Amino acid sequence: MDDLNVVIAGAAGEGVQTVGAALADTVSAQGYGVFSWQEFESRIRGGQNSYSIRISEEVRNAPLMDADILLALNEGAVKKYEPLLKQEGILLAEKEMRQRTIVIPFTKIAEKEFGGIIYANTIAVGALVATLGIELDTLNQILARQFADKGAGVVRANLAAAERGYSLADQGCIDMCPWGLPKRDMRSYLIGVNEAIPSAAAYAGCRYMSAYPMSPSTAIITFLAREEEHLEIFTEQAEDEIAAINMAIGASYGGARAMTATSGGGFALMVEGVSLAGMIEAPLVIVVAQRPGPATGLPTRTAQGDLLFAINSGHGEFPKMVLAPSDPKDAFHKTVRAFNLADKYQTVVIMLTDQFLSDSRFTVEDFALEEIGPTVYIADPQSIKDYKRYRLTADGISPRLYPGQSEHLVGVDSDEHNEEGHITEDLSKTAVAMVEKRLAKFEGLRNEVSPPEEVQMEGADIVLVGWGSSRQAILEGLELLNKEGIEGGMIHFTEVWPLPIYTFPRGKKYWTVESNATGQLARLLRSEYGLDFTGSIRRYDGLPLTGEYIRRRFNDYSGGV
Repeated sequence: MDDLNVVIAGAAGEGVQTVGAALADTVSAQGYGVFSWQEFESRIRGGQNSYSIRISEEVRNAPLMDADILLALNEGAVKKYEPLLKQEGILLAEKEMRQRTIVIPFTKIAEKEFGGIIYANTIAVGALVATLGIELDTLNQILARQFADKGAGVVRANLAAAERGYSLADQGCIDMCPWGLPKRDMRSYLIGVNEAIPSAAAYAGCRYMSAYPMSPSTAIITFLAREEEHLEIFTEQAEDEIAAINMAIGASYGGARAMTATSGGGFALMVEGVSLAGMIEAPLVIVVAQRPGPATGLPTRTAQGDLLFAINSGHGEFPKMVLAPSDPKDAFHKTVRAFNLADKYQTVVIMLTDQFLSDSRFTVEDFALEEIGPTVYIADPQSIKDYKRYRLTADGISPRLYPGQSEHLVGVDSDEHNEEGHITEDLSKTAVAMVEKRLAKFEGLRNEVSPPEEVQMEGADIVLVGWGSSRQAILEGLELLNKEGIEGGMIHFTEVWPLPIYTFPRGKKYWTVESNATGQLARLLRSEYGLDFTGSIRRYDGLPLTGEYIRRRFNDYSGGV
C-alpha cells in the first residue's frame, strides 16, 4: 500500500480536530502507521483550518501536502484546500463541487435524523472510514470509548450517526474508492510531544511545574493538571512567565525536580530567571515550544527561530544545556535526560520543541523505558560535616542539599557569593574563583552531549544538516533526491548546546535545512566548527518542512547538481 493522505478541512469551531482525532485513532487501532499534523488560524471561530492524516503500513512520521481524500465541512474549505487534492483524489462534501465527489449532507442529516448539528462530525468520521475501506467495528470501539462518560444514550446516538455516514459513503464509493485497510497486527502508541514530555517528567521524578499559558506549550501543563493526582506533580498556573520561572526556581531550591514551559515571547520574560538559576546553581528544566516571531508573530504556526536565543539566553556567563528532540519518543528520552543532567550539573536545561511537534501525533512502537531512568544527585547530609553550598571543586559541582533536609544551613544569593553563599566583594580571589567554578561545569556538559546522528554518509556527495523536528522530513527529502540520482546523506543534531566534540567528514558539500530565515544552525556550526556550507534550505512561512519541499528547494538552488 502506498501512503495515503487524508485532509479534513473546515472552520474553527466546526469540529475539524474532533473528526481528525477520531479518524487517526481508528486507523491506528486498525494496525497502521499514522502521522497527523494540524495547521490552523489564530482564531476561535471562522477561518479555514486543516487536520492531515498520513496512513502507511510502516511508520512514516512526516507530513505530506497532497491529499488522496479531502473532507470539506464547508464551501470555503473546498475552495482553499481543493488544490491539494490529487487528480484521482476524492472529495467528501455536502454538495458536488468536482467530478470525483461523494455528496453527503452531514449537517442536514444530523439535524433531521439525530436532532442536532453536533452529530455531523460523527457522520463525517463514519463516511471517511467507509471511504478508506475500514471495518465499522473498529470505529465503533473508538466512539464507545470516547463517549463512555456521557451515558449509554449518547453512545448509541453516535454509533448510529457513524453507521449512517458509513452507509452513505459506502454507496458513493462504488467504482470510485480503490482503498482497503484490513485489520493488521501492529501495536503502537499514537501520541504527541506535549503528552510525551509531561509523562516523561513524571517518570523522571519531577514534582512541580509552574507555567503561564502560551501556545503551543500550554498542553504540557494542562496534561499534568488533569493527571495531577495520578502523576503526583503539583501544577501552578502563574500570573505571568516571570512568576512561573521564579516559582519553579523556588521549588528546585526546596529540593523538588521542577520545570516550566512557554514559547518564545514568554521565554523572553523568563531570561532574567534563567540567569538567577545560573547564579544560584538551581537545577531547572525549561520547555520552549517555538513559533514564528517576532512579537506575537504567527502564534499557531511553526518555526525553528529560537535556537540562538535559547543558547544565549540570560545575562552573564554561565553554563546551560539545550536539547532539541525530533519526535515523541526522542522527547520522552530527552526529558528524562534533561532532569538528570540539570540535577547533576545544577544548571538550566532548555528543551526546544515547536508548533509542528506540539500539535502533531506520531506513531511510536516502543518507548524503550529500559534504556532510561531517573538518577538522583542530592547529597547525603550524613557524609558532610562542614557544609558549603558552593564549595569549590575541580569539576565545578558542589554537594547539593536542600533546606530542611538536615541541620546544615543552605545559603544562596543572586549576588556573587563565597562558598557559604554569602555576598562577596573579594574581586581578586573569590569572584574569579566562582566564575571559573561555574564555567568548569561546561566541559562536563560537553562530554555528556551526544554526537549528531549520521545517515548514509558513505558515498554521499551532499549532506543535509538539520536539527530538532526536521529529522524525518530530511530523511524523506534524501529518499526523493536519491531517486533522482543524487547521492545524499544526513547529519542531524538533537543536542545543540554545548556542541559535542565532533569532526565533519571532509570532501562533502554541506547544506543546512532549517525552519528559519537566517540559517541559525549554519551560523552556529560555522562559529563552533569552522564548517563551510554550500547552500541552505530554509522554510519560514509557518508551515512544516516536508521531503518534497526539501527536494524542490535543493533542485531550485543547486540546479539539480
